[in-house]
Amino acid sequence: MMSEGFGSNGAVAGGQARVLGSHADRERTLERLSSETFDLLVIGGGVIGSRIALEATMNGAKVAMVDSGDFAGATSSASSKLIHGGLRYLQMYDFRLVREAHAERRALLDTLAPHLVTPLTFVMPVYKGGPHRASTIAAGMLAYAALSGFRHSKARMLGARGVHKLVPPLKTEGMKAAGAYNDAQTFDSRLTLANVAAAARSGAAVLNYLRVTELLMEGGRVVGARAGDLDIRARSVINAAGPWVDAVRLLEDPKAQPMARLSKGVHLVLEPPDPWPWQAAVTTPLEGGRVSFAIPWEGMLVLGTTDTDYEADPANLSVDPEDVDTILREASISLPPEVVNRDRIRYTFAGLRVLARSEGSTAKTPREEVIREGPGGMVSVAGG
Repeated sequence: MMSEGFGSNGAVAGGQARVLGSHADRERTLERLSSETFDLLVIGGGVIGSRIALEATMNGAKVAMVDSGDFAGATSSASSKLIHGGLRYLQMYDFRLVREAHAERRALLDTLAPHLVTPLTFVMPVYKGGPHRASTIAAGMLAYAALSGFRHSKARMLGARGVHKLVPPLKTEGMKAAGAYNDAQTFDSRLTLANVAAAARSGAAVLNYLRVTELLMEGGRVVGARAGDLDIRARSVINAAGPWVDAVRLLEDPKAQPMARLSKGVHLVLEPPDPWPWQAAVTTPLEGGRVSFAIPWEGMLVLGTTDTDYEADPANLSVDPEDVDTILREASISLPPEVVNRDRIRYTFAGLRVLARSEGSTAKTPREEVIREGPGGMVSVAGG
């Protein structure tokens, strides 16, 4: 049933979706939003909000969804472009999260979005003096594959010859071994837009560039939202505003304590040197539980990512010179200068992970969903 509303015609090349194809379509949706009462209003059109809208619509609910900017315009288009099972979370002993991530990845590959999610092999080199021993990586590869049920996740250890076959430029000096495992890759914004388009085709009223500025209250309960000059009425409201989730919560309760912690993730997109023979991506372990990715994507090479606390306005997010330096330095552990070359950078992008509020390193903060119900009944969801 879920796959029926998630067809490939929901998104087209370049990440554009024909959800609202004309000015007349937008006017009709504005009329619906202002005149109808919905079962559910979703605030935020990222990957979480759009999937909630689609699931609710396909289960018979009358749904509205609004976003203050582009659909998939923030975190949902600024990821590492991966659908992964969370290999590094094994070192946190979070086996439930890894198993759950594997199950979701299988569903996307096999049923929900095989046209948007493709398998991708990863090589994880183990160098002398690095944070892990070869035996630890070998055990991790086996556990990772086992938690996937050995589906879409064949794990194995490689020597220098096997490594060069998959990633010819990978450094082998000081390499003790390398693990190889399977995950998946996606065009993140297209995946989100496919959800948006499918929800719209199923009857949801979806509209972007409509900012919620106030929540409608009756008898202490949230019964909708004011967006622009519209009052959108709904029996239930879900706040899925991503990096702005706490800002929306303050509209319901000015004394609400933050539920989310924002972590800045920066990526660099480089033009690869010719020829381009890579058959796999690279995951380089770093100190502190982090990793550095080098990922072939759309004919380019994506390097990253950073993982640092961010407390400023999400609208002012930018890439700093220090971010670029950090990514290049970390990528150079396993890749040579002709690949990790500042002159090859074609563009950069940054996004904000929305994590559970916690102390300590953002790299060790659990990547699990956070759900809170406010005093007026609005449900806020983030992370995952």
